[in-house]
Amino acid sequence: MTEKIIRSKFSIIGIIAILLAVGVVAVLTIGDSTVEATETEQKEQSSEVEKEEASEEEEVVPIPVEVVEVTSGVIASYISATANLVPEDQVKVLAEAEGRVAKLQVEEGDRVQAGQVMAALVRDEAEIELAKAELKATNARLAFERAGETRDQGLISAEAFDKLRMEHEVAVQEVAEAEWRLEKTVIRAPFTGRVTERTVTLGQHLRPGDELFSVADFDPLVARIYLPETDVLELNEGREVRISLAAGTSLDFEGRICRIAPVVDTATGTVKVTVEAIRPPAKVRPGAFVDIRIVREVHPTALLLPRESVIRELRSAHVFIAEDDQAVKRLVQLGLEENDHIEALSGVEEGDMVIVAGQGGLDEGQKIKTL
Repeated sequence: MTEKIIRSKFSIIGIIAILLAVGVVAVLTIGDSTVEATETEQKEQSSEVEKEEASEEEEVVPIPVEVVEVTSGVIASYISATANLVPEDQVKVLAEAEGRVAKLQVEEGDRVQAGQVMAALVRDEAEIELAKAELKATNARLAFERAGETRDQGLISAEAFDKLRMEHEVAVQEVAEAEWRLEKTVIRAPFTGRVTERTVTLGQHLRPGDELFSVADFDPLVARIYLPETDVLELNEGREVRISLAAGTSLDFEGRICRIAPVVDTATGTVKVTVEAIRPPAKVRPGAFVDIRIVREVHPTALLLPRESVIRELRSAHVFIAEDDQAVKRLVQLGLEENDHIEALSGVEEGDMVIVAGQGGLDEGQKIKTL
């Protein structure tokens, strides 16, 4: 009996152990399933994120740009300078005699001919002096003539004759001097030109050296520029230049080099070059401030880049070309520069579409959209 009871207890314990083992296995199985489900969900989420990122990369917005075609044409380099356009001949007319102004016959802006009377002084005193000199000269001449007759008769010494001859010659010179003083009471134009300034007034008392008028010959008008010695070495008289008003207008006209100074200014190291304007427009006034460009070199068939397309670096330069909706970087070698264009010696070809706006932040191969 007792043995049966013991067997029954062991049987119950075995059943309980089996049940516990089955429970543990079930718990472990459920845990593994949960972990696998969590890992699968994370992988799916990661895959969806990667798909979204790939989609975003595929939808990159192209950068809007403006392009201009590379063309060929003429380009030149210049020596540039600025100066005032002034008359070649311009003088101050000064008083040469003392007296009061009796007549004014020209005004500012009037055109005058060489020798034309511009003003006159009171002539009374000068005319009196001339009359006195003429009387003295007449007396001296008569005395000299009588001496000549008596000399032939031996009635006058050689010494007395020479004295009368000298007095006659002095009297003649005094007449010439009086005529000169009388002539100086008339102020005449020194050359053909135009009166640019009048500083004398009617009735004014003048002394020798007082300024009366300014007269200028507007043909030709010239500009005097000062260039470094190295620039002047390749220049010659007759060289064509371009002259343009610096007053914000597009008015330009031709000129030529008429003189090159034979010496170098030791203080500045420059040489004076005189440029003559050729048939300047009527709007151009003497004294106008002008820009002067002397042609140094001309390339008739150069590849022309818009200035704004060129991106300069420390030792190189490049442009971006639009190809198949992409920005392609091209290193370029630059040549002459004129106004809005730069010559390309290499790196581009005629017909290439260079980017002129929006290229500042571009990278090689970046997507672009032409406006």
